[in-house]
Amino acid sequence: MPNRELIDTGTDKRYVRRDDKGRFSESDDVGKSLAADRRTKAKTAAKPGQGDRGDRKKR
Repeated sequence: MPNRELIDTGTDKRYVRRDDKGRFSESDDVGKSLAADRRTKAKTAAKPGQGDRGDRKKR
């Protein structure tokens, strides 16, 4: 799975994934994504750039 990248449109910020051809395949609003992360604990540990696939370890 390709890493997420942060897109700042000027009015909002979004996490997006691109497919093999460089087109957007998935898009999530940053505020909603971070709020969902706070609401629930994930059971799996995610690698860098894959934050929506599980929890990240605290630094």
